[in-house]
Amino acid sequence: MPFNALLIANRGEIAIRIARAAADLGLRTVAVYSEDDAASLHIRVADEAVALDGRGAAAYLDEAAIVAAAKAAGCEAVHPGYGFLSERASFARRCADAGIVFVGPRAEHLELFGDKGRARAAAIAAGVPVLKGVDRAVSLDKARAFMATLDGGAMIIKAIAGGGGRGTRVVADAAEIESAYARCQSEAQAAFGVADVYVEEFITHARHIEVQILGDADGAVAHLGERECSVQRRHQKVVEIAPAPALPEETRDGVIEAAVRFAENERYANLGTFEFLVDETRAEQPFVFIETNARLQVEHTVTEEVTGVDIVQSQIRLAAGATLAELGLDDPDIARPRGYAIQARVNLETIGEDGSVRPAGGTLSAYEAPNGPGVRTDGFGYAGYRTSTAFDSLLAKVIGHSPTRDFGNAVARLSRALSEFRLEGVGTNIPFLHNVINHDDFATGRVTTRWVDEHLAELATPPASARQRFVAAESATPDPAQGGFAGARVDTSDPLALFDHDAKVKAQAVQTEPEPAPDFDTPEGTSGLSSPIQGTIVSVDVAAGDEVREGQQVAVVEAMKMEHVIAADRDGIVREITMAEGDVVREGYPIVFIEEADVSVDAAAMAEEQDLDYIRPDLQQTYDRHAYIYDENRAEAVAKRTARGYRMPRENIAQLMDEGSFKEYWPLIVARQHRRHDMETLRKNTPADGLIAGI
Repeated sequence: MPFNALLIANRGEIAIRIARAAADLGLRTVAVYSEDDAASLHIRVADEAVALDGRGAAAYLDEAAIVAAAKAAGCEAVHPGYGFLSERASFARRCADAGIVFVGPRAEHLELFGDKGRARAAAIAAGVPVLKGVDRAVSLDKARAFMATLDGGAMIIKAIAGGGGRGTRVVADAAEIESAYARCQSEAQAAFGVADVYVEEFITHARHIEVQILGDADGAVAHLGERECSVQRRHQKVVEIAPAPALPEETRDGVIEAAVRFAENERYANLGTFEFLVDETRAEQPFVFIETNARLQVEHTVTEEVTGVDIVQSQIRLAAGATLAELGLDDPDIARPRGYAIQARVNLETIGEDGSVRPAGGTLSAYEAPNGPGVRTDGFGYAGYRTSTAFDSLLAKVIGHSPTRDFGNAVARLSRALSEFRLEGVGTNIPFLHNVINHDDFATGRVTTRWVDEHLAELATPPASARQRFVAAESATPDPAQGGFAGARVDTSDPLALFDHDAKVKAQAVQTEPEPAPDFDTPEGTSGLSSPIQGTIVSVDVAAGDEVREGQQVAVVEAMKMEHVIAADRDGIVREITMAEGDVVREGYPIVFIEEADVSVDAAAMAEEQDLDYIRPDLQQTYDRHAYIYDENRAEAVAKRTARGYRMPRENIAQLMDEGSFKEYWPLIVARQHRRHDMETLRKNTPADGLIAGI
């Protein structure tokens, strides 16, 4: 090993993971931390820790400060983990100039794959299929022009730099382009320092399949199989699987071969993930390349579990000059998976039954991670840790692995592990994760990248059958349903025992009492428009005295690296503004005070309001969808039936019923043939799945 000490330029669970992998190689590890992370576990797991100036992500993005910390601590190498500086070519070059090894791909690869437009062009040059799109940063006008070429299809706006779903929006209606474009640019600038975005055609029902690639300095490339990452919420991965279940072998082989060919064509070095969308309804080309993440990924854990390869150690050793042959990674059998592994991302967020997602935060009063055979937890929580809204919402990753070929065994193992995770004091998405992995669609491999969004309300409903397999602070008394005693158990021979128990209960109640509501003065005649989350004010879009309409954007709040629009809940006049851009607002604190009032509307809005013949695009789409069921729009089907001497069913209904008295329902259902036909074909040819139902 050409270096003896490694600086970890990251935080949280990945910093802990790197520290442990490096320690097993005999390396001294040095952690860095911002003011927000002075109490983080990762600085205790490393051998040494160096404080950075500043707060939040900005501290970890200071290239000069990171290099200076490495030099001061005598580190010959830096591991950036994922996020922050992990894909910054400028940082890799700065490290090289300082004589420090950057544990990751070469700077030229970071530049190539950090620009997703250039990456698309490189994929085409390697003979790898891509989506219809624009291979460069686009203006708002060019985004509009591109969508016009899709013949009514949807497009996706994506940040040129970075990943993780930030700076990404799907646009199905041309009227939404401007607002989506602005949000994507803002999120991209905040997360990656680059506001540029590009556009691609959006595949409505596709699976997200990615291939883990390793390369050495000699140009040799190997793969460790594929992962399924289709379970996503707002383009952010939630659950990942290795290998992809129910994926046709021909498609699997094609995706892996394309990834390896692309990597070899670029002489890719170190670690990376080549990502694809798979749409099995497209007979001619069932998969397309979307991007390469030139770094370690959050979901590397599942590949480690099914292959037995320590990916983080391999990454460090490749950076130190080892070849794939020396690491034994040139053997094709290494990539052959041993059973299935599933990772669930435990995030600091709660999901309402209406599908609304709210970032959560606070102080952990309990953190007891699951363990045991086939269970792995990568996290950084502990009792007493106070979370920060300055960072990503990820708190822990729970991985369930079963060495058998039965995917259901891995699902059962992960489900039980989640039920054993005692996490108190903050809201998390564990109930949501339970619903995801126990859903029939997940068990049978029928999920797509839109599946979570389409089932969000269902998945957000608290599971009725989920059982907690730990002792919670508020339920230390045995549950009567599980047998044993009901109520409190006290020593009946001690006349003071009951009073002692009562005092303990009251003391616990005081300790767990929620924070008081924010204290503020409300101007007379107004109501406060509050932030539903704690976060940073990105913009305040009104001024005192402005008239606002209900639903109008008033402010934007960023929390956990995602932006949330705060809209007016009534018509009125803004009388006072309490916050400014850059301020950190508490949950429930009013950003503006609005006096309810009748307000004027501009001429364009008035004209639209008075145009009684105007049909909104969403209503027109509804009319168009319903039109598929009518006989006048199904000439071929009518001709076939009448040729056999039969009448159409609706002719019979018209004869049996008074006009307008039959109320039909479920006409928008289609046949369950998504693997054979695209959605538009199903809508046209199988409306109502061939049935007529109504009252």
